[in-house]
Amino acid sequence: MTVLNKENLWGTWATVLLPINADESIDYPRLQNELDFLVQSGVSGVYSNGTAGEFFNQTEFEFDKVSEMLAVTCRRAKVPFQIGTCHMSPVISLARLERSKYLEPGAFQIILPDWLVLSTAEQHDFIQRVVEIAAPIPLVLYVPGHAKTKLAPSDFSRLADAFPQIIGVKVASGDQEWYAQMKSVSRKLAVFVPGHRLATGMKEMVGVGSYSNMACLNPTAAQKWYRLMLEALPAALEIETRILEFFKQCILPYHAAGYSDPALDKFLATVGGWSEVGTRLRWPYRGIDSGEVLKAIKIGRNIIPEFFSNN
Repeated sequence: MTVLNKENLWGTWATVLLPINADESIDYPRLQNELDFLVQSGVSGVYSNGTAGEFFNQTEFEFDKVSEMLAVTCRRAKVPFQIGTCHMSPVISLARLERSKYLEPGAFQIILPDWLVLSTAEQHDFIQRVVEIAAPIPLVLYVPGHAKTKLAPSDFSRLADAFPQIIGVKVASGDQEWYAQMKSVSRKLAVFVPGHRLATGMKEMVGVGSYSNMACLNPTAAQKWYRLMLEALPAALEIETRILEFFKQCILPYHAAGYSDPALDKFLATVGGWSEVGTRLRWPYRGIDSGEVLKAIKIGRNIIPEFFSNN
């Protein structure tokens, strides 16, 4: 196991996307092909069961199988991995954590229970129990933009001080004031920002990496872009400007039409051409029509050719 901590948690991490068959089952051979590609792509690590991995729409058997496939594949390739034991139910989240501990991930990703808003005391009670079960494996706190319990930068500092077992946070980025406030957090935790805004996060000296939607598009190119940020940040920021234009033309219209984040990520993976995962989401959620892919490829090749070198 690669033991993760605040100092070595960085870079571009790729998510596991679920290939869904027409009968709503998970296509495990396609999933294995995906995992084999990701561990050879050069990314900093691979993680399972985030939002893009549809953690909220799996049986417990499926969760266990996906987690084991990830662990076996990454351990064989000597690639760091994290397991998301997320669930809206705290009871199910803890059970997933207990069952996954034997796989020895570098960290567990967790969310706060998400049916009711948690008070400060309830946040501490939940994380305390998670810490006790997970030990000695550290935690990464995942706070999606649609989470019911909203956490400000001061809340991240509070939790970091109370629970040194939390080594990182995955957050949506904000405005300049948010970046200013997050600088103190970045001294305590590894802050992971959205993939398409990673260069800005690095420029603001807040973000050290991303659980990356850009790795959905092209994991190898996403990691090359991250390395460019370390060597020539202005050049990386110029690429980010073009990435945002690509998103404006090809991704944000689907977001505005009501498609979910997993739908957008699977669409990116299909547009990128490296994955056989497809655009289908598990019922009742809808993916973007695969007929839209060629249009996005044409635009992407023109705007961000760096991410379409093999397409």
